[in-house]
Amino acid sequence: MQEKTYKLIELVGVSTTSIEDAVQNAISRANQTLKNLDWFEIVETRGLIQNGQIDQFQVKLKVGFRLLG
Repeated sequence: MQEKTYKLIELVGVSTTSIEDAVQNAISRANQTLKNLDWFEIVETRGLIQNGQIDQFQVKLKVGFRLLG
């Protein structure tokens, strides 16, 4: 069986709609330049408040992708 090795990066996804959209935005953007994305882990969630209202959701993710070769 072939051993797998992963590279780990951190991303922050942002959305004005929801935490889920913030995660999806980060993964979608990473997928444009990185290959073999395999998994993610939500590390931190936070948000921005303006005028007493939630203005932005921010999610810090660890994203793992397989190194080939």
